[in-house]
Amino acid sequence: MKIVVVGGSGRIGGKLVYNLRQDDYRVLEASPTFGVDTLTEAGLAKALEGASVVVDVTQSPSLDGADAKAFFETSGRHLLAAGRAAGVGHHIALSIVGTDRLQASGYFQAKKLQEDLVKASGIPFTILRSTQFFEFITGVVQDGTTRDVVISPAPVQPIAGEDVAEALADLVLGAPLNDTVEVAGPERYRLDDLATQVLTAYEDPRRVVADVHAPYFGAELDERSLLPGERPRIAPTRFSDWLRQSLQAPAPTGLHSNRKG
Repeated sequence: MKIVVVGGSGRIGGKLVYNLRQDDYRVLEASPTFGVDTLTEAGLAKALEGASVVVDVTQSPSLDGADAKAFFETSGRHLLAAGRAAGVGHHIALSIVGTDRLQASGYFQAKKLQEDLVKASGIPFTILRSTQFFEFITGVVQDGTTRDVVISPAPVQPIAGEDVAEALADLVLGAPLNDTVEVAGPERYRLDDLATQVLTAYEDPRRVVADVHAPYFGAELDERSLLPGERPRIAPTRFSDWLRQSLQAPAPTGLHSNRKG
């Protein structure tokens, strides 16, 4: 079985490729770094030749709504067309919990468009919606140089990137669900409480200011915006354990270093 991970040089893609290869699966990393570009279609058809499963963990280089829409629409259409031509039997896409509740955000409109393209493609599919990564939240908190960190107090159930990669690996080895499933971390927090823990851990003197109107990708959050539904897959890694381990590594470099995929 040939597995193609599109976005295989990114944070989640790299972990997924590593995990699958540890179990001796045939995996191809597809990204511009490896000569495969879903925007220009360079190397795409060849990469998908003989592929049984394609996993899309690509991410738009920009959070701007118009740029993200252009990326996900162009990339998605090219990738799905190449998948149909190659006879791919299972297309897996990584998305975000709350996508359909955050349509005031141009970025989440773009993610919804990506999901809709997958559903309409005719290829058997599974969409995995993940809650926010620990790595992403830590990057957001540390990004910028202002005196205060202004952040929404909305509830969140964040997850380690490694656990997202594990969930994707399980989907790769299973049959297409032709449905959307969710994965989340084991604990719920409020975003401002997580921000306080991060700043304390990194000895950052800035103050956390909880603001219900603080934008998240351009949208305001409510009590349900970022939470999974009733039956998500629950990952094992706790935030406190992950943060303790992350302190042994270089500090995150901020929001723009942490893209899904």
